[in-house]
Amino acid sequence: MNTIETTQQADPREVYFTSAAWVSGLLTGVRADQLDLPTPCDEFDVRTLAGHLVATVRRLIAIAELGSPDSVSPLCSDHDAASFDTSVTQARAAWADDELLDGPVAVPWGEVPGRSAVWGYARELLVHGWDLAVATGQPAHADPALVDPVAVELRALLPAESRVPGVPFGPIGEPRSEAGPLERLANFAGRSSDVWV
Repeated sequence: MNTIETTQQADPREVYFTSAAWVSGLLTGVRADQLDLPTPCDEFDVRTLAGHLVATVRRLIAIAELGSPDSVSPLCSDHDAASFDTSVTQARAAWADDELLDGPVAVPWGEVPGRSAVWGYARELLVHGWDLAVATGQPAHADPALVDPVAVELRALLPAESRVPGVPFGPIGEPRSEAGPLERLANFAGRSSDVWV
């Protein structure tokens, strides 16, 4: 069994919820005077990026409860750590049933097993967590035990040759020699480290 198969069959919930705890710490560290700062994700400033992070958790809840995220906007007006944490608690309850991991669900990138949806939203947390960290001057490092399986998933889902117009990931950024696992994941997702680190 190769690494990709192993990751695809693994339970992603521990990675997701541990990543969420890391993001919560970043949200707590955002100062009011930083909310209008730009981020490496061109469509978001710090405020809207934080609101998007809250929305991604609420979309994951909708996937578990309704089978689709369509009832939840990808951008939420709530952007604070308390709102994020409340949503994470609700997501933990929504995804408590193991059977959800193998049933089909609708996600923005197609229909996938529930576990693939959770992996995808773990990727959202980690990549956008890196965006938030570097935009607000916080430590932009996450445990490699979280980053490595998400990187495997992303490489399987979106290899370099698939970066075409319309795909919501830019060209792969060239990692710095000293880049850690999270920065490399962000680079693979289309982020450039230039200016930010």
